[in-house]
Amino acid sequence: MKSIFIMVVSALLVNNMILSRFLGICPFFGVSKKIETAKGMGAAVTFVMALASVMSYLVYKFILIPLGIGYLYTIAFILVIASLVQFVEIVMKKTMPELYKALGVFLPLITTNCAILGAVIINTNENYNLIESLIFGIASGLGFMLAIVLLAGIRERMEANDKMPEAFKGVPIALITAGLMAIAFLGFSGLV
Repeated sequence: MKSIFIMVVSALLVNNMILSRFLGICPFFGVSKKIETAKGMGAAVTFVMALASVMSYLVYKFILIPLGIGYLYTIAFILVIASLVQFVEIVMKKTMPELYKALGVFLPLITTNCAILGAVIINTNENYNLIESLIFGIASGLGFMLAIVLLAGIRERMEANDKMPEAFKGVPIALITAGLMAIAFLGFSGLV
């Protein structure tokens, strides 16, 4: 139980996919202008990351390894992730059309989100079992959501600030803020 708690804290704070491992930066900056779209993207990434962790574990242990083609795990994992993203896209289009439109091009980009691929590869490299893979996938997704929602909240507040110098508005201040957030999350490194 202690090791699972450490894994969750590590994935959420210490080894955050965005702020520590620098994976998934494209949607981090692209969707973090509004809190609502950031929450939607974070939830979609968390869902896909959790399912991809389970499905990739099953594909690796029960298909690739028995066939002796374990070295093809990256290609297999990309196919699993792409299939899951198509499923999420179809569901969101039918159940949440406004969020689907707000996410726009970034929803299909979850397919190529290296944070999801990174999580399933970490699961494989760390030899996590099925339950550990699922927990790590959920915790990593929640860490992704935490980072993107925090940045979105800060960016919304900065947009309302009319005293910011013109040269810093938009992407420059977002990059500076993300760097400061990464430094702040570095403070959690002593926890685990």
